[in-house]
Parts: sequence; C-alpha cells; structure tokens
Amino acid sequence: MSYMEDNQQLIARLGEEISKVIRGKGNAVTMILTALLSEGHILIEDVPGVGKTTLAMALGKATGLGFRRAQFTPDVMASDITGFTMYNKEEDRFEYRAGIVMTNILLADEINRTSPKTQSALLEAMEEKRVTVDGVVHRLPSPFIVIATQNSQGYVGTFPLPEAQLDRFQLRISMGYPTVEEEMDILMDRLSGNPADDVQPVMTSEQLAQCIEDVKSVNFAQSLCRYVAEISAATRVHPGVELGASPRASLALMQASRAFAYIHGRDYVVPEDIASLIYPVFSHRIVLRQEARMKRRDVYSVLNDVMGSVTAPLRGR
Repeated sequence: MSYMEDNQQLIARLGEEISKVIRGKGNAVTMILTALLSEGHILIEDVPGVGKTTLAMALGKATGLGFRRAQFTPDVMASDITGFTMYNKEEDRFEYRAGIVMTNILLADEINRTSPKTQSALLEAMEEKRVTVDGVVHRLPSPFIVIATQNSQGYVGTFPLPEAQLDRFQLRISMGYPTVEEEMDILMDRLSGNPADDVQPVMTSEQLAQCIEDVKSVNFAQSLCRYVAEISAATRVHPGVELGASPRASLALMQASRAFAYIHGRDYVVPEDIASLIYPVFSHRIVLRQEARMKRRDVYSVLNDVMGSVTAPLRGR
C-alpha cells in the first residue's frame, strides 16, 4: 500500500467519525471534506435545526484542529472577527489582540444575520489567509477554512450576502430534512446522550497537512481543463444568465475535483467528478436574468442546460 493510500484511508476514517453524529448526510460530509482538503470555504444553507452547526463542530473535533465558533448577530462588529489593537500603558506600545478568525476552522454561524460591514471583514481572511489591522498584516494559521451557515433568504433579520462574498465560498450545499428512518435514528442516538461528545480526533494536524499536499498532486488532465473552461464559458452565453461563472469559479471547480477524486481513492480526476461538483461550486455564483425568473427557471435547470451543451472528454484522452 502506498503512502497516499494510507492517507486516503485516514480521510475515510475521518468521514466515518463525522458521520457518527450526522445521520444520512453522506454527501454533506463528502462536500465538507472536499472543501477542507482543497483549502476552500463552504456555505451551508438551509432551514434552522437540520444539523448545519453539528456538522461543522464534528469536523473540528475529528480533525483535532483549532476550532472557533462565531455566532453572527446584528451587534457583532468587524473587530470581533479580525481583532484590534489596544494600547498597553505599562509597556507604552500598541498590542494586537487576535479576533476569532485566528484559528484553523472558523464556524460562522448564521452569517447572514450580521451586518454587511461585518460580513465583509471576512473577505480578506477567506481570500488571502490573512487580516490587516491598523495597517499591520497578521497571517492566519494553516490550514484555514470558513464553514458558514446561513438561514434561507426571507427569514426575519437576515442580510443577503453580496456577490463578492458568495464568490469566496468554494462550495454551497444544503442539508435537507432527514427521512423518517433517519430522524428516528437521531432520536434514538440522543436517548443515551449527545453523540457529538463521543467524536474523537482520528488524525494529527501533520497528517492532514500531508493529505492536503497529496491532493495537489492528483492528476488533472489537459482535456479536463478544457472541459471546465467550456462549462464556464457556456454559463456566460446562456440566454437566461445575467452573470456567469468567473475564472475563479473554474479554479474552484478544478481544485474541488482533485479533492473529490482523492476522497474516492483515486490519484486522478475523471469527468464524473466534475459533473458531481458543478452544482455546489457554480450554483451560488450565477445570477439569472429577470426574464428567466419570471419563467420560473432556477439555477439548477440552467446548469442542466449547460452540462447538456458541453461534451465531456473521454477517459484516457
């Protein structure tokens, strides 16, 4: 067994550990691991109470990384996130007091309940992996991932995320309600306590760093680069689309596909990996025209059109 295969087994164990507390949400677990291994950020959007926060907290415990949770409310300020400088009278100098962003895994809970100014405080951290406070740059720990949860639009007290902020998220997923059987399992699990308390770290930070390096060596063929570029180009010319996928979206799809292939035990990407990720990577980056909305078109139907118009490369070419 190769060194990479050993690491892939560790990732499989990580997924199993998280699944102890998230019943029937295997796809959501896979997506959050995809974001972690490709050093991206993930937005989980759904109604309250379906396990968004539990999923993020389970990842923090199972990886053993630094984990902090920010409960976003209208009174949270940007300095609470990035940190601030304070004058030290005894030493006659200003000192930086770290904000909640100084961690490996930041859970931004209900991110759309805080003001746009506070939301924008995360932009530099998510893109550059650093924060600038009073002109001084402070690097964030590595790895750094933002897991943001968001209540569905239209709930009282929510502020829509601007397009620039949405574009910083590599993936957007929805948890969905459990089935009757899955919900029964959740209730049975809670009879004897909270299963989240039993989650144990299954890897060290050094092992996770090696897995992240492994993902960077996963083969992504030139034909797949063209496939991704053609998909992005097709979104820009679709008659129902006002704002199509950007080159950043294409890069996010490529990086996510490599991590997705790695999770599935391969060291190469196939077209099916890209097809599996097109919706979580592109859906929040595309803005539809008003006419398309009036015809009750949604982003998913548009992406179905796009995928049907682009020919996938054959394997081995």
